[in-house]
Amino acid sequence: MRSAAVNLRRASFLARAAVGAEMDVSGIARDIVRREGGFVDDPDDPGGATKHGVTVGTLRRLGLDLTGDGRVGVADVRAMTPERAAAIFVREYHDRPGIALLPEALRPSVFDFYVNAGSAAVRVLQELLTEMGEPLVVDGIIGPLTAGAAHRALARAPAHLADAYGIARREWYYALARRRPRLRKFARRRDGGKGGWILRAEEFVAERFRLTSAEHRERVAGWG
Repeated sequence: MRSAAVNLRRASFLARAAVGAEMDVSGIARDIVRREGGFVDDPDDPGGATKHGVTVGTLRRLGLDLTGDGRVGVADVRAMTPERAAAIFVREYHDRPGIALLPEALRPSVFDFYVNAGSAAVRVLQELLTEMGEPLVVDGIIGPLTAGAAHRALARAPAHLADAYGIARREWYYALARRRPRLRKFARRRDGGKGGWILRAEEFVAERFRLTSAEHRERVAGWG
């Protein structure tokens, strides 16, 4: 019964948020497709074969046999179109986790991060909100408590919350790369410059909060 009540409150909150939402979610999804790029099958990428940001694992989870050969594999990834990828993002990474519950100022960044890292995007937000004095369970799930905390935090710091989240996301990438050396190439280019993860996080951070090249290189100098 408690679970049903929580789900009912979440659905009610989501419905109210959707009514007031004016954001072009499909447009944001198309921007994410642009950031993700074309076909990649990097052995160091845990997601495996990917095209336009949609992984072979996602296709298998959704049962999308795009080639109609009775199997879901790399050939189906290659058949992925930008339009289909954007539709998957809206349905599976925006609507399903309840991104619309969050303040509009946060939605593009959380949506983009969720496509890239799944529920870690929500856990990073929950950790940030906890640091801002909002007691939350860090469970990676957007419900009324997390949504309410985000709205209260935005009301207290309207000019800073989105930047703070983008910075927290950037820190999450650096920490992940420190822990897992095989992933460092996604945070640092071969020439030592900012890798795709860092550049992507900083798209959602005001320029004054972006690291200089020297600051980034100092951060990764000990990686070897």
